[in-house]
Amino acid sequence: MSRISIIIPMYNEARHIGRTLLAAQKAAHAADVECELIVVDNGSSDDGPHIARQFGAQVLVLPGLMIGALRNRGALLATGEWIAFIDADVEMPEDWLKPLFELQASGQADVFGLDLHTPAAAPWYAAAWQRRTLRPASQTSHTVDWLPSCNLLMRRHWFDKVGGFNEHLRTGEDKEFTLRLHEHGARLLSVNSRVALHWGYEMNWREWMGKEMWRQGSHLQLLRTHGLSLRLLRFPMLSIGVWILDFLTLSALFDGFPQHAAIMVLLTLLPGLVLSIRQSARHHNLALTLQLWVLHWLRLHLAGAAFILSLCHWTARRPARG
Repeated sequence: MSRISIIIPMYNEARHIGRTLLAAQKAAHAADVECELIVVDNGSSDDGPHIARQFGAQVLVLPGLMIGALRNRGALLATGEWIAFIDADVEMPEDWLKPLFELQASGQADVFGLDLHTPAAAPWYAAAWQRRTLRPASQTSHTVDWLPSCNLLMRRHWFDKVGGFNEHLRTGEDKEFTLRLHEHGARLLSVNSRVALHWGYEMNWREWMGKEMWRQGSHLQLLRTHGLSLRLLRFPMLSIGVWILDFLTLSALFDGFPQHAAIMVLLTLLPGLVLSIRQSARHHNLALTLQLWVLHWLRLHLAGAAFILSLCHWTARRPARG
């Protein structure tokens, strides 16, 4: 019988970890594989570690480590020929594993990730932001250059081949890790025929903006790791361009040129509109386009601020969590 090791980094996820572990166990049972659950806790102050042990998980308590280091420590303990990384607030579907095992056995791909949905209770901005990454139901899967680590599945030898996650990145470690997998010949597949539920959605605007600020802080580190490339540079440069347009808008207003200021305002709105149309066109939903327009406008400003702060060696004080 095959064996899978499921590694879950965690910080203060007592609300979700029981659901996450139970769903993982059910998926392994449905696929008829032995399941090893490994939770790597980053120093939680809630009952998350205790709940994880009640579900039969091995729990490592390692406060103060970056997210990549947490995943790597879990992988060192893993004994399965298959290895999966799941965030502590993600509920995997019961039919998660078996079809992906079959895809790998048929030679179609090597590393897999499922699309995420948000529960119905999520506020509109969290639901819209998650929905922007979804593809139509007719497009069940497609190959990609990188995958997010909210759920990743691969044979153990691929993890060993690239040496695991970068332990120095605050965020963006999933993109960096899977880009290296792709560079080493792994075929990455994003799957839409089955979806996971993300229960750790942002409950308020402050949380949404805080998370985006934290996520955008990885651009400079990725550039240092992978070198200059248009793929990694384009978004931070676009966001800094929006900040420059904001400055020119204010300058035009103070100098008494309201017409020039109006043109600058329109130019600052244009990048967010283009991004929102690009991501929502396949959904044929005007409300989603407008929602994403607002969110992209905010994200561009947050990304520019995060990139500039990272240049000044500012680091976000946020514990690593799944």
